[in-house]
Amino acid sequence: MTAPVTSITPNGPARGGVVVIQEAFGVTEHITDVCRRFASAGYHAVAPHLFHRSGDPVVAYDDLETAMPLMGKLEATAIDEDVDAAIEVLAAASIAPLDTAIVGFCMGGTVAFHTAVRRELGAAATYYGGGISQGRFGYRSMLEVAADLQTPWLGLFGDRDKGIPVTDVEELRKAAANAAVATEIVRYPDADHGFNCDDRPAVFNPDAAAGAWSHTLEWFGARLGQS
Repeated sequence: MTAPVTSITPNGPARGGVVVIQEAFGVTEHITDVCRRFASAGYHAVAPHLFHRSGDPVVAYDDLETAMPLMGKLEATAIDEDVDAAIEVLAAASIAPLDTAIVGFCMGGTVAFHTAVRRELGAAATYYGGGISQGRFGYRSMLEVAADLQTPWLGLFGDRDKGIPVTDVEELRKAAANAAVATEIVRYPDADHGFNCDDRPAVFNPDAAAGAWSHTLEWFGARLGQS
């Protein structure tokens, strides 16, 4: 059984599709709002519910005791099935893979990166995704596979992220530069992990969030809707 998806369509014809991958807290109101924002920008956005095998919970941001075991149950093979099913939802709406982007936040950023390695899509973006030097969910480390990226990939990281050292980010920049597709990494000096989530006042950084969102729309806009 593959994941159900939250699906939000634009008012007019879609200029492409975006698969939005959740954080460790499930498909929260914030992730749904990200889908709305992509729809407002003209994209058909879908967010697969990766916790559906555990009952599809949405976890409070301060409840890491619940979130961490849920995340620990995720495995790459099942994640890939759910991501591919979401891409098929867009394909059924006549949006081709090369007109489809994937974006992920926190653990979803890791998934977006490995999807960009595994599949040829139009574009991909990772917001503060871990697993750079050590693999997660059964994926190899990002450094090991960065040269195999098949999808143009954008990485967005905060220098104050205690779980993702700047040194790792810079190693990833070097490794991704060996890929056959365009890659770019942007660092935000004053941003912490989760800087894009405006439902988390302790870490939300409006300047970094606005800059990263603008960069993401530019990255996607230059590549989707061409086929």
